[in-house]
Amino acid sequence: MARLSTRSSPDVAVQLELHPDGVILPVRAQPGAKKNAITGEHDGALKVAVTQAPEKGKANKALVEVVAKAFGIKKSQVSLVSGETSQRKKFLLEGETIESIQATLDSL
Repeated sequence: MARLSTRSSPDVAVQLELHPDGVILPVRAQPGAKKNAITGEHDGALKVAVTQAPEKGKANKALVEVVAKAFGIKKSQVSLVSGETSQRKKFLLEGETIESIQATLDSL
C-alpha cells in the first residue's frame, strides 16, 4: 500500500492495485479547479485537481496529463479503466510497478 504525505495527515494511504499490465491508481477528480495539481489523498484515492470542466471528456483528458506528468511517464501509458463520468476513477499506469508508483507518491 502506497503512502502519500499531505499537510493535514502525514500518513495516509493511496490504495494501489496490481494489474497484469501495470498498476491501478484510484483517483478522486476535482474538475473546474483553479490549477492542475495533485492536492493530496481522499478516501484511499489520489486527489487530482484539473482546470477543465467535466464535459465531453475534457476533464478526463486533463487528468491523464496531470497523472502522467506527476509519475514521469508518457500519456499513452495512462488509461482510464473505470469512472468515466464519476469523480472516483481508476487509471491503469501501464508498465509500472507498485514500488515505483509508491516511491513517486512518497515524494509528492
